[in-house]
Amino acid sequence: MTPKIILLIIIAILLFDFILERILDYLNSKNWSNELPAQLKGIYDADKYKKSQDYDKTKQRFSILTDSLNLALMLLMLILGGFAFIDSFVRQYTQNPILLAMGFFGIIGIAVDIIGTPFSIYSIFVIEEKFGFNKTTVKTYIFDKIKGWLLGAIIGGGLLSLIVWFYESTGEYFWIYVWIAVCAFMIFMTMFYSSIIVPLFNKQTPLEEGELRTAIEEYANKTGFKLKNIFKIDGSKRSSKANAYFSGLGAKKRIVLFDTLINDLSKEEIVAVLAHEVGHYKKKHTLFAISASVIQTGLMLFILSLFINNPLLSQALGTGVKSFHMGILAFGMLYSPLSTVMGLAMNIISRSNEYKADAFAGITYKAEYLQSALKKLSVNNLSNLNPHKAYVFFYYSHPTLLNRLETLDKLAGR
Repeated sequence: MTPKIILLIIIAILLFDFILERILDYLNSKNWSNELPAQLKGIYDADKYKKSQDYDKTKQRFSILTDSLNLALMLLMLILGGFAFIDSFVRQYTQNPILLAMGFFGIIGIAVDIIGTPFSIYSIFVIEEKFGFNKTTVKTYIFDKIKGWLLGAIIGGGLLSLIVWFYESTGEYFWIYVWIAVCAFMIFMTMFYSSIIVPLFNKQTPLEEGELRTAIEEYANKTGFKLKNIFKIDGSKRSSKANAYFSGLGAKKRIVLFDTLINDLSKEEIVAVLAHEVGHYKKKHTLFAISASVIQTGLMLFILSLFINNPLLSQALGTGVKSFHMGILAFGMLYSPLSTVMGLAMNIISRSNEYKADAFAGITYKAEYLQSALKKLSVNNLSNLNPHKAYVFFYYSHPTLLNRLETLDKLAGR
């Protein structure tokens, strides 16, 4: 195999991904209609449904524009040797492999951010604003950017440096050391993300004493779910969309409620949503997700170790020098199809787990409250409730709302 053939394979993968996404978008658009579908009556009213369709169409058009631009820029970089140019530029200032990698990916990251910022601004301050979701101020957006850059430099730069150092120091078994380090970092972030990273962007406060906290604690005690950390987060600082999440392991586990969720749902509906999250924990879905990530990371690193020393990877991107960071970049693009297949498998498992968590909530609490909460969240977020099955298969980690409601109806004997 020659560098040119590897380059053509990379280009073919990029084009295939782009075309597949457009086909899925087209199939999904076929389910749009001007009239409210019969199965959505009682969930959406006609005006709200039209608004949800307009929101979906607007996001799809914007996605096609940004994806097309990204594809065009990537193809130009590959065909014109843009990555080789950046590599040679950085080599003028250092030959240290760690500094080379940091400089190479640093320049690419800055360029991507500069190009993507106008589109990010348009998405937040035009599209989300138009449909009533945006609460982000210019000041918040700027500070988020700065904090994101600093975290990217510290965490991303630190991990990249460690990976290169392992490669240079430990030889062919470097992937094992990288695997251990990356997995340790993943587990650390799972446990402490909400207490270390989130406070940099949002204010979290313990949920105050009252009916809601009492109801949550009573449910937790009833199901044998030890829970001391219940927090409220100022999600309305950026968006009117409601959410809640569960994070951490063991004594560090916590439930975080967006203030928008507390405002939009009743006490019973909030407890039902949390019962669903408790279901994930009780059914060991959280542990499975972590284990699956560990296995996938190990598989990817092992395959990387088989190819990273092949100079053809670097040469395919236009450089005549074998380069670890250029090899990683080429490998990442070549690995994309396998990553997609594993992602599809994980989505199938995830959708199955969502049904199981729904069932747990329906059995240990009340199915009708979870149904009511799911309806409110979907409608308030202008979710597309009638996506094409192929679109769901490729992109959805959760079942559609209609499927979840139908399953909960069966559980309740309705």
